[in-house]
Amino acid sequence: MKKKINNFSLSHQKYVKKLKKDKFLVIFFRIFILVAFLGLWELLTHFKILDPFFVSSPSRIIAQLGELISAGTLFHHARVTLYETLIGFLIATVLGYLIAVGLWWNEKVRKIFEPYIVVLNSLPKIALGPVIILWVGSGTNAIVLMCVLICIVITTMSMLSAFIAVDEGKILLLKSMHANKFQILWKLVLPATMPDFISVLKINVGMSWVGSIMGEYLTSRAGLGYLIVYGGQIFKIDLVMSATFVLCILAFAMYYLVSLLERRYKK
Repeated sequence: MKKKINNFSLSHQKYVKKLKKDKFLVIFFRIFILVAFLGLWELLTHFKILDPFFVSSPSRIIAQLGELISAGTLFHHARVTLYETLIGFLIATVLGYLIAVGLWWNEKVRKIFEPYIVVLNSLPKIALGPVIILWVGSGTNAIVLMCVLICIVITTMSMLSAFIAVDEGKILLLKSMHANKFQILWKLVLPATMPDFISVLKINVGMSWVGSIMGEYLTSRAGLGYLIVYGGQIFKIDLVMSATFVLCILAFAMYYLVSLLERRYKK
């Protein structure tokens, strides 16, 4: 008996070591690929194999970021875009989730509106840009609305599919115990679809940044999208790449927060 316990303990230790080793290798190669890419990029531009006027370089991006920080403009533009993205992300996620609950709740309403939701999802949102500006004016309101329109349909469709996919047998079991619609929703459907909700959050992180940047392309006087457009207009690729770099950092930070929520849920 003791021998079996010892063998199990050794096997468990080996398994834990293997998990730690795999995790270390994943982190190592992530960092290695990034460093190698940046190093190769810098070398190619340094020896003029690639023209830095068209592709910039890591050293030029760092210098440009230093100029923006010393001028006090970088944090202002980043704060504007972050605010627009977070507001659009929250509104789209909450409204999309509630709409999905409503459509799950009433099957007839779902059958009526489902084709319209599919059409809205396939519609290129950038085409609505002029209409959005006419509706809410230019500036932050238009950018947030663009962000919401991009994320809300995805949230609704994804969560509705998750709600419908919940095990019908479990629903019938609760009904046989005289559970009402709200109890089925609260006790079964919502907990069962939490992994899908977290996946939607991850998708919305990326889509909300896309929406805010698209909105800033259309109408803005500040923000990272504004810097990208302005840098393109004056053919200053260093400014474009610097703004894109900051955008990637903020998007990664937002995604990391969602990942922390996922880890906490799995525990």
